[in-house]
Amino acid sequence: MAALLRSARLLKFSPSGLLQITGTKRNGPVLGRLYSGAVSGRRAGVCSRQISPVCENGSIAVRSKQAQQFDWALSKLDSSVRRTGRITRTLLLRIFHDVSRAGYPSGNQALLLLRSCGSLLPEVPLEERTELAHRVWEKLQELGAQYDASHYNALLKVYLQNEFKFSPTDFLAKMEAANVQPNRVTYQRLIAAYCQTGDIEGASTILGFMKNKDLPITEAVFSSLVTGHARAGDIESAKNILPVMRGAGIEPTPDTYVALLIAYAEKGDMDNLKTTLEAAESADCSLMDRDIMQVIFALAKAGHQQHIPEMIERLRHERGFVPDAMNLCLSLITQGQEDTAFLILMAFPTLQSDNFNDPNLGNFFLRHCISMDTSLEKLIRYCKGLQESSLHSSPLSFTLYCALEAKKTGTALELMKLFKEQELPVRPHYFWPLLVQHGKEDNAAGVVEVMKSMQELGVSPDVETFSNYVLPVFPSREAAQQITELLYKDERFSKEGIKPAAFFLYNLMDNMTEGQVQAQEDKLRSFFNQLHTQNITISMNLFRGIKNILVSYHIPELCIVMCLTPLCVRQGIGTKVLALENRLAELKAENKPLNIVLKQIIQTLSAEENLQRALELKQQHEQDMTVGAYATLINLCCRHNNVDEALNLKRELSRMDSSIALDTSKYITLVKALALNDRAVDILKEMKEKNVVMNDNSITTIFHMLNAVAAKGGAGSIRRLQDTIFTLGLAKPTANLCSPVVTAYLDSNDVPGALEAALECQKRYNHLPRIHDIIVALVERGDTDLLQKAMDFVSQERGEMIMLYDLFFAFLQTGRYREARKIIETPGLRAKPGRLQWYSEKCIVNNQMEALEQMVEMTSKLFECDRDDMYSYVLRLCKDTNNWQKAEAMWTKMQEENVIPRERTLHLLADILKSNGQEVPFEVPEVKPHKILFIFNRLTQIRLILLKGDKQENVFSPCQCESRVPGFKLTDVANSMFIITYSKKDQVKDALEKLKSMLQLDHVPSHLAITRLVQALGNHGDVAGIQQVESQIQSLGTRLNLSSMVFVNNTALAHIKSKASNLICGVLSIYLNFCVGFEDFGLMSFVFRKVLEGGNDRALDKLSAMAERLANHFACYRPASDLFLQLLDMDKVEDAKFMLARCNAVAEQKEVLLSFVAQKAQVPGQVTSLILDKDLTSAKALYEQMQKEGIVVDELSLKRLAVLYRNAGETAPFPEPPETFKFYADKLREKSAKAQATAEE
Repeated sequence: MAALLRSARLLKFSPSGLLQITGTKRNGPVLGRLYSGAVSGRRAGVCSRQISPVCENGSIAVRSKQAQQFDWALSKLDSSVRRTGRITRTLLLRIFHDVSRAGYPSGNQALLLLRSCGSLLPEVPLEERTELAHRVWEKLQELGAQYDASHYNALLKVYLQNEFKFSPTDFLAKMEAANVQPNRVTYQRLIAAYCQTGDIEGASTILGFMKNKDLPITEAVFSSLVTGHARAGDIESAKNILPVMRGAGIEPTPDTYVALLIAYAEKGDMDNLKTTLEAAESADCSLMDRDIMQVIFALAKAGHQQHIPEMIERLRHERGFVPDAMNLCLSLITQGQEDTAFLILMAFPTLQSDNFNDPNLGNFFLRHCISMDTSLEKLIRYCKGLQESSLHSSPLSFTLYCALEAKKTGTALELMKLFKEQELPVRPHYFWPLLVQHGKEDNAAGVVEVMKSMQELGVSPDVETFSNYVLPVFPSREAAQQITELLYKDERFSKEGIKPAAFFLYNLMDNMTEGQVQAQEDKLRSFFNQLHTQNITISMNLFRGIKNILVSYHIPELCIVMCLTPLCVRQGIGTKVLALENRLAELKAENKPLNIVLKQIIQTLSAEENLQRALELKQQHEQDMTVGAYATLINLCCRHNNVDEALNLKRELSRMDSSIALDTSKYITLVKALALNDRAVDILKEMKEKNVVMNDNSITTIFHMLNAVAAKGGAGSIRRLQDTIFTLGLAKPTANLCSPVVTAYLDSNDVPGALEAALECQKRYNHLPRIHDIIVALVERGDTDLLQKAMDFVSQERGEMIMLYDLFFAFLQTGRYREARKIIETPGLRAKPGRLQWYSEKCIVNNQMEALEQMVEMTSKLFECDRDDMYSYVLRLCKDTNNWQKAEAMWTKMQEENVIPRERTLHLLADILKSNGQEVPFEVPEVKPHKILFIFNRLTQIRLILLKGDKQENVFSPCQCESRVPGFKLTDVANSMFIITYSKKDQVKDALEKLKSMLQLDHVPSHLAITRLVQALGNHGDVAGIQQVESQIQSLGTRLNLSSMVFVNNTALAHIKSKASNLICGVLSIYLNFCVGFEDFGLMSFVFRKVLEGGNDRALDKLSAMAERLANHFACYRPASDLFLQLLDMDKVEDAKFMLARCNAVAEQKEVLLSFVAQKAQVPGQVTSLILDKDLTSAKALYEQMQKEGIVVDELSLKRLAVLYRNAGETAPFPEPPETFKFYADKLREKSAKAQATAEE
């Protein structure tokens, strides 16, 4: 063994992170936790995929879905790991099912799923994790996935993390049978497997293989051998591994020391453990909190809990402590060590902040205890400890919530009994989750048992409980009739002004699936007839709701054939000028009206830019001029810059009819012509007076108009024009609309003027136009004073991180790469994908390969940087410039970084190499280039048709596309554009038909298309249509990752728009169906805002009453708080005061109110941003008020207020905080981050 190890000094050494602790700075990017894979030959780091016969039959559409799925899955898993250091079983299974359903798993997807079955699932028992890995392996292999060495290595890693016992020799035999060659990573992990069981002889055999193959012995192998010797009972040999490492030229790493510490922990040898800790510190090998956590975990598993408090004291609460400690707690609970996990939980840092008056530390702990069936005695003890320590405001309530959510009936009922003992309220809706579970199983006996428990606890079931959760379980019509009669006749459920049976009937139908309704059609018809014979009636609104449900379920008797709206056909103009003039002469000779033909002639002359002839005709036939003819002629004069004639024509038109307004585009053209002569203000005022409609296209036209004026008229003209447009409210300030004034200064080489203009725009409109170009100009000029001024301003207004990125891009742009590297290596800086993409696209457009390549290299260690994205930008530029050598170099660098590319990147790289006659060093799913080109060309043609169009009612017609494009077939993008357009034009029926046809062809609509359609249906009050769309989207094989709130909010809005008499029941049932309980009822802000914007006082009164009732009777304050804040936001202060008087509890919802205040503080002019607005008088008043109310002012605000006093020449009534703004801002940011991490969902 010693000889084998000493021979390692003769081999090449390469650092390995395979056994490093996840999430440390030694482990690289976050995705390294998912992709820390094999390195084998020329395909290093790539899980290549061979195409099986099954996969060859897959359509391009399915492959496109597959790529989208992988990107979505990667994003979801990456986000979860980044935020919490773990993923949930539910998320992993969801992705696994989606991949399996598609039927074409790629090597990347298989690798992603396999690597997620290990330590990233701390909430899942070890055995279940391994079973899940085997299930994934077998299922994907069955579907045609081709496994290579990286997949076998991933499976080995999962075995090690899950402590799964297996035969390494059998594993090697399986690889050999599959014709897959093991690599260095395979041997390292096999050694780890032998060492995990203390089998040094087996490990020595693998070491011999590695020596024969001339493979390097890395520190990961030595760390494994430390564990192996210790578990074989030879702790001295384990200790002696460290000097052997040094003899081989390898310094022990933190992982080596951790392995030795764990060995001592398993023995309970605290003396040697402390000695090793001291040795690590003296060797300048600092151990992080997560290293100490591994030692704590080993002590707990070995039964040495008495030593754990001593190790907890060594935790330093470094950044990232909370998520790591949470994962440790979850792992301990999973392995039955709840008491140790509770000790860790009690060591969490506490948050001393006014923003957290309702602490909830320990939610994750209590939830996992419930899922692992922790005893009730322990649960009560943990709840008591959390409450007594003021770490959780209501742990018992949350534990009950978790038990109900997990359908743990026994635990939930026992906790409710405890509620009763402590005189806490037990409400009917607490039982709903239990009833739902029995309802899904059609378990009438279970429902009866729950109802008995309600009776024992003294809780009376209400109407909603009966109608939603009890009645649907009854199997017969007779039983339902008896319940209906009970609801009508029993005084407990039939109160004046309430129609519970009608509400029950609606919910009964709403809770039945389409199949159930169709199967029970005869019984339902009979049931309705019997209700009618008994003179039981329901409101017209409820009838419409039920009818809509039945129509959506395709019951033939209730289907209504909707009339098709006829389409208008635009009349083309194809007559020549000569023919029209002849016709004009004929009409004049016959003394007939000339206006129509005259207008046609002027329009034709305008198309030919013949201004002179058009003016002559106008002069000859002035009495026959129409509004349209004048508008065309005015536009023509503006294009020819004949401003005086345009104004004369405009005056003549006004004399004809002063109420006439030109269309928006012609007004903007006129403004442009007049602005060049500094005479545009009057026309802008007229546009405001005549309420000219400004849509998105109009705003874009204004932007181009301003740019044109800036190029010719200078900064003064453009500033006056811009100020007038914003002051009159013709357009809202945007970065684009603010940029022309900066452009005017830059074009005249006045960089200081450009900077001042940009800063003024930020102060006035909260936009900072063309700041990149300004900073680049300042860097090139070497004007450090102005550059410092710009950076200080950006830092104050947008934050230090944005400022650093601006400076980074400016240095890259000017070739100052050393300075750029210093900026991007700033401690604490993290990737901002949007910013990186913006600069990358800029480099691609401007063919700046050097700057782009430098950026990719410099961001290799940037936190949370998506390396596949970065390399794909370079490859795109390589493709544009046909630079295959650079592409090949990028491929080599990707292997060095162990980046696993997405399929789109592989396709792009393969295309570059193939087009230059080079060999492709990997295998990718075969999609022929000419097919991609074909699809792209068709998409381009459809886009042209959709965007060019006739701009009239009938422009968007598939038949029109079929006549213009040979071999026409709509792509997903084109279909989505149709849906968006139909929705915008209120043709919701056509949009629904288009969506239906897409789904029938297995096409996937875009997020935007679905959102626009649902919004249009909501504005039309079409509840059934929204439900139909939601049902269809849920039936997709591919997950669209679309927020459920799109449907929930717009369904509620549809109820309001339909002017339903049962508006409250409709809206309330929507949100109750979405929420688990009233605790989650924080979702109604959207509805309140829409009602207020629409001025619907009737709906507002009803919703206001509902919000008040929820607050006063059910202790659910969020709806009332949302309504109160919406009233404030829309300047309805008196209404807000009245609301507060009726519902005093809103004033106690500090977390919601402070969130609102913090948000509004970012907008200039708000009370809470008086300091930022430099309004000292108001800031003084605010500070005095805060002092009176005993509110603690944070140090950053005190620092800002002190500066205001100093600038005004006054003395602050408090000592000025001594540190810098940045110091206090970082302090607040760190405090906020820690709070966010602690407040576990």
